[in-house]
Amino acid sequence: MVISVGQAHADGEMMRVFMNQARILKLDRPIAKVIVGNDKVADVTVADAKTIVLTGRSFGTTNIVLLDRDGNAVLDELILVSIDEINTVRVFKQTERTVLSCDPNCEQNTNPDTAKSTSTTSASTTH
Repeated sequence: MVISVGQAHADGEMMRVFMNQARILKLDRPIAKVIVGNDKVADVTVADAKTIVLTGRSFGTTNIVLLDRDGNAVLDELILVSIDEINTVRVFKQTERTVLSCDPNCEQNTNPDTAKSTSTTSASTTH
């Protein structure tokens, strides 16, 4: 998905990125510096001076700050990284809940900062 910075969150919400997916941001002026609050949650790649690629790495929130060569903020936004709900299965076992991402195989979604283990589970889904 390509979005222009002015349209980044016209609805007043955080900019949303799905885990392991990318969003292309088109900027109205060139940037010189990129700052990501937590690079374990989201990663940024500079394609050119006016185009960046934002990739969700793990669940959570962080922020991104883009500065021009004079040090002025071109963008200062909160980022929410979440799972793509279309290909998920939720497993409830007593009080525990596990979310599996199933594309094409089902794997447990975990946040590396809080996860104790990651497991692979076989499951079938119908869409």
